[in-house]
Amino acid sequence: MTKLLQALLTGLLFTFLLDAFIFVGIKINYIDFHHIPVYYNVLFADHQNIYIFTLFTLLIDFVITYVNNAKLSLIFVGSLFVLATATLIAPIGKMLGEMMLLQKDIFLKDKKYTYRGDSYYRGRKQITFYDYELKKVIILDKKRLLKD
Repeated sequence: MTKLLQALLTGLLFTFLLDAFIFVGIKINYIDFHHIPVYYNVLFADHQNIYIFTLFTLLIDFVITYVNNAKLSLIFVGSLFVLATATLIAPIGKMLGEMMLLQKDIFLKDKKYTYRGDSYYRGRKQITFYDYELKKVIILDKKRLLKD
């Protein structure tokens, strides 16, 4: 039981560390690039995928604790670390941010207007939106938008 608990905690720690680096890269290279007013903590908390996090936690648990080849474990965890920190490279972090957060060519409506453009980020209360007609980034309040 102790080895199982140790494996779980080790996997959680390493997965959390890898996840933190991924979101730092997205924050620096996508969120800050588009001047989106969101804190790292909100970005990190709102965009977690519990299934992927759990899968990597269990995978890292198994590799670190139960694989008896230290070299293989180090290569595996090191490769994951290199992939996670690669988001600190501007084009990679921006591309991953776009894959996760950008919605291209969408329509949003409120009582008076219809907006057509790209949604850069959907926050808790606001949407950062590039309007094609205005040719600029605007902030839309989610409460004022009509549901489709």
